[in-house]
Amino acid sequence: MSSVLQCINLAKSYQQGKNETPVLSDLELDVKRGELLAIVGSSGCGKSTFLHLAGGLDIPSKGQVLIQGTDLFSLSDKEKAKFRNQNVGFIYQFHHLMMEFSALENVAMPLMIAGESAKVAQDKAKAMLEKVGLTHRISHRPSELSGGERQRVAIARALVTNPALVLADEPTGNLDFDTAQQIYQLIKSLNESLNISFVVVTHDLSLAAKMDRQLRLDHGKLAPLVAEVK
Repeated sequence: MSSVLQCINLAKSYQQGKNETPVLSDLELDVKRGELLAIVGSSGCGKSTFLHLAGGLDIPSKGQVLIQGTDLFSLSDKEKAKFRNQNVGFIYQFHHLMMEFSALENVAMPLMIAGESAKVAQDKAKAMLEKVGLTHRISHRPSELSGGERQRVAIARALVTNPALVLADEPTGNLDFDTAQQIYQLIKSLNESLNISFVVVTHDLSLAAKMDRQLRLDHGKLAPLVAEVK
């Protein structure tokens, strides 16, 4: 099975005056095509830093991040932005939708940025909103949608470019239990139907337990999560 995401000797430290604070240390990870991976860890352990590095939104102190064999940090900023647009989707806890635009326009935006015509982008956005069960809400703005509906729009936006990899930061963290279960079922369904790899950072151990594989981020490294998920 081919690798979608590889992190090799990945490290990140932050400099504050004369003090250097290590966050990640020689982290290793290999995510296969179509895998559902959960990463858990305490607040402040570096989960968001890891996701930013894995998606090319931050630069490591050392190490490599390969997505489908391409070393992200060998690319120029312009090349990296284009590659990320085509190959990586992002889902956040607080959806980060553009409030002045409709659900359809929010989902079409990555395609427009990639150079698709408005018609093609909107057709693909409609199809993806149908996949997440929001055909009847395409003209609504985020303020007119429930929390679960907004997260479905965010998921549709992340998937509309048919990326190989989706990075999700606490995708159910702002939702009630029933809605969180619905979002998980949606992620699982889209993972199976589209064969897209998901790396999900979460505090929710019950959500993590449903994934194909569970890892814990601790002291800057990833290790199998065993005792908590049974």
